[in-house]
Amino acid sequence: MSEPKITVYGAHWCPDCRQSKQFLGEHQIPYRWVDIEEDKNAETFVIKTNNGKRIIPTITFEDGSYLVEPNNAQLAEKLGLKTSASRSHYDLIILGGGPAGLTASFYAAREAIDTLVIERAAFGGQAAGTEKLDNMPGFPEGIAGIDFSKRLQQQAERFGVELLQAQEVSGIWRNENYLRVKTTDGRKYSASAVIIATGSRYKRLNVQGENDFLGAGVHFCATCDGPFYKGKHVAVIGGGNSAAEESLLLTKFASKVTILVRGGQFKATQIIQESVLGNPNIEVRWFTEVKAFLGKDSKLTAILIENNQTGRRRELAVEGAFIFIGLKPNTEFLRGSGVALDRWGFIVTGHDLVHSGNRPAGYEKRDPYLLETSVPGIFAAGDVRDKSTKQVSSATGEGTTAALMVREFLKFRTFKCVVKPYNDGAE
Repeated sequence: MSEPKITVYGAHWCPDCRQSKQFLGEHQIPYRWVDIEEDKNAETFVIKTNNGKRIIPTITFEDGSYLVEPNNAQLAEKLGLKTSASRSHYDLIILGGGPAGLTASFYAAREAIDTLVIERAAFGGQAAGTEKLDNMPGFPEGIAGIDFSKRLQQQAERFGVELLQAQEVSGIWRNENYLRVKTTDGRKYSASAVIIATGSRYKRLNVQGENDFLGAGVHFCATCDGPFYKGKHVAVIGGGNSAAEESLLLTKFASKVTILVRGGQFKATQIIQESVLGNPNIEVRWFTEVKAFLGKDSKLTAILIENNQTGRRRELAVEGAFIFIGLKPNTEFLRGSGVALDRWGFIVTGHDLVHSGNRPAGYEKRDPYLLETSVPGIFAAGDVRDKSTKQVSSATGEGTTAALMVREFLKFRTFKCVVKPYNDGAE
């Protein structure tokens, strides 16, 4: 692995440093972290660079330039990330650049559908942060998540898809014949159809100290933050596939990994369970719940745990903790959009919208297409959709299906508007 070309000088207690580290991690950009509280030469460098002032974060780049206390927009500009589109209207806008969104984009582009993808973080989504995808069809030896993600991005670019990065969507609504999308920087784009493929994110425990130590001991991505714990003891919280897989990855860095599982067994696949239970550097504690994260000088030092069978509590000394307890859909921006969600916040699509007999507005004359939402012309694919399997291979399949359904919708829309114009509520 080559040496990172970016160095972040900061301190463990600095919230702006955590923000910059999170931004770089989300965008899969390698960097070197130097804590000036522990490195006096680094502190001297920061003071000299800032004309006698001790300002952090100070971030240096390969070309010798540096940024001081940058916001995310400044970092995006410096890193050359494309954050604004070349125009304001497209046939199709895809929200999310993970496996579902990117696959949908090049399938749509191959159908001569002019397509824009808007992604808030790194292309590839959670797949990009996975060390190895071992169950992808066509890759008998497996493939690194970041490599698979780069291939999807290259395919999209090859077919002329326009890609935006480091942009978050704040709202979506219908405006007469078009769908409108607004990003957090205030820009607005319109399209004839939209695919929502914003995926999901890891749930939090919501216990004492969790927020206090985010980025300073508490993490959600072993690929991003595991290398900071070489030779140290870390905990993994969770009992599913993600927790088990990430624990195996962490053994490449940490000297010991302790998995804390609420129940008495894993929910992971059998082959992964066997790998975990057979690893001498992994300890599993069953029937264990986290009650608090504890620390000193803004650094995590221990986890307060409880045996939910006996009620006995104790402190487990660790230097890092990685949380993998499930997923929460990225659908907050859909408030007020009319897009129906299930009770967990995932998007309801297709036949499920009319199964009860109560048809959403716009579907008086037809049934929703497969993967179409309660708002005609808006589709959903991948982890953000209810009843999805939360697997990379199925996400790519749903992306393909969504793109082909958009093609049919656009044909229907053109026919309706040109040959037989009437307003059935869909526009």
